[in-house]
Amino acid sequence: MDIVELSRLQFAITALYHFLFVPLTLGLSILLGIMETVYVMTGREIWRDMTKFWGALFGINFAMGVATGITMEFQFGTNWAYYSHYVGDVFGAPLAIEGLMAFFLEATFIGLFFFGWNKMSKVGHLIVTWGMAIGSNLSALWILIANGWMQFPTGAHFNAATMRMEVSNFMDVLFNPVAQAKFVHTVSAGYVVGSVFVLAISAFYLLRGRHVELARRSMTIAASFGLASALSVVVLGDESGYTAGLNQKMKIAAVEAMWNTEPAPASFTVFGVPDLKTHTTQYEVKIPWVLGLIATRSADTPVPGINQLVDLARTRIKSGMIAYDALSKLKTNRGDVAARKLLDAHVADLGYGLLLKRFRPDVQNATPQEVDAAANSTIPDVPVLFWSFRFMVGLGFYFIMLFAVAFWLSAKRKLDASRTFLRVALWTLPLPWIAAELGWIVAEYGRQPWVIEGVLPTALGVSSTTAGNVLFSLLGFLVFYSSLLIADIFLMVKYIRLGPDGTLGHAVAAPFARVPAE
Repeated sequence: MDIVELSRLQFAITALYHFLFVPLTLGLSILLGIMETVYVMTGREIWRDMTKFWGALFGINFAMGVATGITMEFQFGTNWAYYSHYVGDVFGAPLAIEGLMAFFLEATFIGLFFFGWNKMSKVGHLIVTWGMAIGSNLSALWILIANGWMQFPTGAHFNAATMRMEVSNFMDVLFNPVAQAKFVHTVSAGYVVGSVFVLAISAFYLLRGRHVELARRSMTIAASFGLASALSVVVLGDESGYTAGLNQKMKIAAVEAMWNTEPAPASFTVFGVPDLKTHTTQYEVKIPWVLGLIATRSADTPVPGINQLVDLARTRIKSGMIAYDALSKLKTNRGDVAARKLLDAHVADLGYGLLLKRFRPDVQNATPQEVDAAANSTIPDVPVLFWSFRFMVGLGFYFIMLFAVAFWLSAKRKLDASRTFLRVALWTLPLPWIAAELGWIVAEYGRQPWVIEGVLPTALGVSSTTAGNVLFSLLGFLVFYSSLLIADIFLMVKYIRLGPDGTLGHAVAAPFARVPAE
């Protein structure tokens, strides 16, 4: 593996580790706000105990999220130095705002949440809890604004004088449609993770006949909030599909393993086996019209196939060669008017010209074979995207059914009547994390070979270091992050086994008999 692959692998591993903690933070923070709101409205102590118990688990998870998240931003300087130089003017702003506004806000309110129970009024502490939840979501917002710009680089332009991307309209960066769609979809997925977590742990208590009143109430909140969240994930995922259909056509084609453009509206492939050698998909099972309606919001707009998008990339690469040649002339003679005009006419395709850097340093002299190789490099890993997306969507619909059953049982006051359902809820615990990680694989892997879509190829963004250095730090991160994950699981299991009584230091409710068998 070369330095590019190792740098990508390191960032992918640290990001996937970090995102084990982020969605639970997002989901639990809102659930804590709901529980404490009920406590303030009713004055019943059990709701206060519920907030404190689930808050203790939230605190463990938040600490691990901070520890795994800080190192990720440093990687932009250590492993992706040219990326940071090339787009730092744009990318650095939302990251800085996230740290200065959202993270500090969230951290301050978390301290008040844990140490302010006996020092603040009920309403005052409730405001703190909701402030903590808002801070968590604002943190996700600014991170996803930065990530959304990587997917759809709007509000910025290339400055030939500085050889960097620079902000031209920060409001366009802020209200980037891709970023907004990713934000609402991602936080909704986090709410599902938090809801499944509360549902599963509560089911564990009901199966053991422990803390029954707390578990019943927790499951009721999780069922209602989880059902709304799971439905939102599907609806808002549709919006993400539409924005990707407008701005990342190759990602959509790869996710569908659609090698050639179909007559509009395109069908959605439920099942198939992508064949990279023949550029076909075997054993396809399709639903007519669905892809076309999702990706284009119309019945007469075609969704381009992979082969046609490669042809388009080939055209843009040739245009990018002209832009690169003009830029080279401007570097030696800034007064070259003809070169300036050529650059202005072709600058939108400069990034495509840079794809040739993998094959030769003098881009403007690339051969037709090298142009073809660069065009084919715009195809991401189709099987990985195809199956990741389908497993993610399948899990999404499973969560809707799970929460729908939980909501119905809650309405009938029969949450503890079915041990089969409780076991299903308990064993569902790891599934929302799998779905969330698959979502990030689709989002990030589907953008390759770009680190900034259409602007900067991933291969050019790395630092001038050695593969050995990156491999050494990668192994270090694996050991460190795995240790943190083990510590997180150990602490979570410890406090879940202790239960509210052991965690809070007082009896929450009188013991109940085990839930009877069906």
